[in-house]
Amino acid sequence: MPTLVLLRHGQSKWNLANRFTGWVDVDLTETGEAEAKKAGDLLAQSALEFDQAFCSVQTRAIRTLWLALAQMDNCWLPVTKDYRLNERHYGGLTGLDKAETAEKHGSEQVHIWRRSYDIPPPAMKWDDPLNPCNDRRYAGLPRDVLPAAESLKMTLERALPYYQAQIEPELAKGQDLLISAHGNSLRALIKYLFAVADDKIVHVEIPTGNPLLIELGSDQRPISARYLDQSRAQELPETIFSKNQ
Repeated sequence: MPTLVLLRHGQSKWNLANRFTGWVDVDLTETGEAEAKKAGDLLAQSALEFDQAFCSVQTRAIRTLWLALAQMDNCWLPVTKDYRLNERHYGGLTGLDKAETAEKHGSEQVHIWRRSYDIPPPAMKWDDPLNPCNDRRYAGLPRDVLPAAESLKMTLERALPYYQAQIEPELAKGQDLLISAHGNSLRALIKYLFAVADDKIVHVEIPTGNPLLIELGSDQRPISARYLDQSRAQELPETIFSKNQ
């Protein structure tokens, strides 16, 4: 039976600065690098033999994957990168300090933008210097594909077709796979895999640099799930526990 590991990137510089990051390409902090290396050590200790890895096109996820693979002595592993595994686009909130944004717009409104399932934040303007249309890695994508802002639901609508078309077929072959991505793109996949309700998924947190090991059945539905670093494990959705009874 195949195994799927979901790995959120290590702490980024904007995680540390408490800023909305989204599609802005920020690097890891020293703590983030250490988290990525520890993730690799934990995966090496698990004795998993991955067949390939998937990753977003954002540096913090890419470097997390590199550092983890190096710790596993698996630098040779085939890696596929795709923007559809990118973090949620925070629109006009991108780059703003979260505490200052709450003071300006009210904590209740910011909570809705951050945590509601289907309400996106204000759209980013096309002439904003941080707009991904100015980033070379997205040069081949038409504007109607590039998001101006995303809710978690919209992130799922972006990531899920890619997962179903590119990743599920590999799992169906019995391959063990590693995905290095982001808090919201991975939450979207968790919602799909474990059939988490809309009002429940908003409470799911994914710790940085802590591999979530998911064992899949013959139907590619999860039969168990656990974080490898139990000292930093977050509570998993109740649906996960019910499937494991």
